[in-house]
Formats: sequence, structure tokens, C-alpha cells
Amino acid sequence: MKKTIVLLGLIFIYTSAQAQDTTGQGLETADTTFSIPEDWDANLDKLVNSWYVKHYTTKINHEGYQDNTPADDTTYIERLSKLPNIIELPYNNTVRQCIELYVNRRRDLVEYMLGIESFYFPMIEETLDKYDLPLELKYMTIVESALNPTALSRKGASGLWQFILSTGKFYGLEINSLIDERRDPVKSTDAACRHLKDLFDIYGDWNLVIAAYNCGAGNVNKAIRRANGKTDFWKIYQFLPKETRTYVPLFIAANYTMNYYAYHQLYPAQTKAPAAVDTVMITQPMHFDQISNILNIDKEELKALNPQYKKDIIPGNRKPYALVLPASHAYAFAEKENDIANYNIENLFTNRSIVDDASKQTMRGKTQAKSINRTSQYKVKAGESYYTIARRFPGYDTTDLMRLNNTRSSALKKGQYIKVPKI
Repeated sequence: MKKTIVLLGLIFIYTSAQAQDTTGQGLETADTTFSIPEDWDANLDKLVNSWYVKHYTTKINHEGYQDNTPADDTTYIERLSKLPNIIELPYNNTVRQCIELYVNRRRDLVEYMLGIESFYFPMIEETLDKYDLPLELKYMTIVESALNPTALSRKGASGLWQFILSTGKFYGLEINSLIDERRDPVKSTDAACRHLKDLFDIYGDWNLVIAAYNCGAGNVNKAIRRANGKTDFWKIYQFLPKETRTYVPLFIAANYTMNYYAYHQLYPAQTKAPAAVDTVMITQPMHFDQISNILNIDKEELKALNPQYKKDIIPGNRKPYALVLPASHAYAFAEKENDIANYNIENLFTNRSIVDDASKQTMRGKTQAKSINRTSQYKVKAGESYYTIARRFPGYDTTDLMRLNNTRSSALKKGQYIKVPKI
């Protein structure tokens, strides 16, 4: 009964808020209107300008380059049939159009994706294997986001797997003003696998699952009803939203292209392995500017390694959050964590937790002026800063304490003694 409730909830989400965009720009083919995602060009631009691509890939320039000659139908059919897949990968004219979209019109995109797939596919395959799902589902990220974890569609779908907000939250992803775990490659992949597993429990057919991932279970169920109960993707094809009709063919084409690219003179962008990384847990508020300045690390690298932090802020006072760092910087972080947390804190964290009533401002100023000369010694505890200590003394702020201690440095160390107002 519990599982039934979960699946009904899943259907409700997809009926009321479709999972993905369902509009596209039309390209006429011989037998149907061929619609591709309108966000592809934007995703390509974002991918090419991403930190990973700029630092870890080099596009190969081939002298005397000539476009390849498309294979014939028999060759496409034979190659698809040889792929070791569980998911059915049939061939027709629409699939051919999609293949040729990748190997001709989107050649640059494919060559960059071939270059950076090693950043994401090992993790995605490991997670798919954990949930006993077909490994070829990894190619959905090719169709969804062009392997760009910060991809954002016009309708708000985000991340490698292009979750909309409601579906992301349904699968436990944290999404608020500071955090968007749809952009976290690891957490979003785990959520996508659970989502795909739930959809397979409903349909028992991977092509229908992939279609439902794109347009929502509600639209697939409607198409099944209009097709008199048929549960074959190709039988309900004409009743699906226009873009979804092409989504499964694009998935088939992605499987083909990422395996047979060499036959089409596609050359993976050259890559160098990224630096080894390590993860540290953050238990206090921290800004990327603090980490970047104290550890002398490129802020853009921090953002590339931690795309889930939308505003470059880790709200560690709420709960522990993971921060991925180059392994060479992880030890330095452990040594300098308090210096990092205290650096420029008064300018980077300006949200006030308490303000006095306007009517009490005059009295507050008089009280502060009288009591500022009465001080006592305070021993700094681990993780404390002038900001956190000032909050213990109503009427005083970070600037007051730093002036009282005759210092311009906001850095504090555990065990250090500072002057504080004597209340």
C-alpha cells in the first residue's frame, strides 16, 4: 500500500507540473514534424564556456577536414543491433534524423561531450548499477543537458538531469535561495535513478519510462488512453507531445553517436585528468570569496566543483554541508578553517539577525557610549568570530569589537583572549 501511495504521488506531480519542457522548434522530415529542444544552443554555449571545458579540454583542429558521408539504413540498423543494451533501440526515419543531427549539425557539441564524459559517466554508471538500472540510461544526460550540470531550461528545469523544482523536491533534493541540489551531479543522479526506477514500476517498459521522464506520467497515460490502451511507445507516438515524440529517438541516437562517433570522423576533445579532489564538511557559514582568498584557489574552480551553491554561500550553521576541494587544498583548509570563516565576514555576511526598535536607538547609543569603557577578557572558542561573539552583547556589532581590540584583522584563533564589553 505504501508503494502505491508513492507512485500515485508521482503521477500527481507529473500531471499537475510536467517534468520537462514540451515545446520545440520544428524541423520537417519526410514523415513527421521533428522537434528538438530549444535550449540546445544555450546548453552548447554554456558547456563550451564552462570552467571544466576551458581548463581541461582542448578542441582538436583537423587540417583538410571534410564532413562525413551518412551511413545507409542497413548500416545504422546493424550498428544499433550490436550495442549491448537492455533497452530496445529500434530504427526508423526519425531515429535516422536524430543520428544525423548529432553527427552533422551538432558535431562540436558531440566532440566536447566525448571529451568530458569521463568527468561524469563513471559516477553515473556506478549509481545506475547501485539501483540495478540499465547503464545506457547515462545517455539521457546527453539529451537533457549536454553534460552541463548548470544547464537551465527556459521553464526552470535544472542540472544534468533537468529536474523541475517540484520533482526535485519530491525526490529529496534541497532547493532554496542558496542551495540547488539539482545542480549537484552526485545527488541529482541518485534522485534521477530513484525516479526512473519508480517510473519503471509503473510502466515496465523503458521507452515509456524515458518518454514519461520527458513529458510526465500524466501525458503518457493520456496517450495510452487515446491509443486504446496500447503500451508501446511507437503505438502511442502520435498522441504524445511533439517534443516527446523525438525524445526517445534522440536517446537512441545518443546511444549510437557516443559509441560509433569514430565512423563519422568525430574527434573527442583532448582532455587532461582534473586534479584529485577531496571533500570537507562545513559547519559554519562560509563564502567562496573567503575560501578563495585564504587558500589562494580560483573562485571559478570552486564554483565548478560545487555547482549546487547558487550564491557562492555555504549556510553551514544550518547543518553540515559538503565542499569539494582540490586535494592539494583540503589539508590547508583544515588548518585555516577559522581564518577562512572570519575573513571579511562583516562585508560578506550582512544579514542581521536582530535589530533594535527605532524608538530605542537614542537610548541604545547612550548605553553603548557609557559601557564601552568597561571591558572584560573573553577566551575565543573553536569556530567563533567577531561576528558570532558580538551577537552575545546586545547593542554591539563586529566593528565595535574590532575597534575595542584595536585591530583591523577579523581573524581569530581558538584560545585567543579578546576584550569584550562588560555588561
